[in-house]
Amino acid sequence: MYYVYVLKSAKDGKLYIGFTADLKKRLKEHNRGLVNSTKTRRPFKLVYYEACNVMEDAVAREKSLKTGFGRAYLKRRISEE
Repeated sequence: MYYVYVLKSAKDGKLYIGFTADLKKRLKEHNRGLVNSTKTRRPFKLVYYEACNVMEDAVAREKSLKTGFGRAYLKRRISEE
């Protein structure tokens, strides 16, 4: 399985969208500062994910969530705390 995931930074409240084959491991990597693009925005909370059977589908879904329409969809799906 491949996962498209959305993390929310506790530091700045912004979202990060990515995909992986190992969701638990990837979340730990983000929170340990092992991912260059997010290491200054830690800690993160997993706020949304989707599972895909095919890697190409996960990549396409990640790209679609990074568009304006995708971010609007996420805003509707993720409740603000």
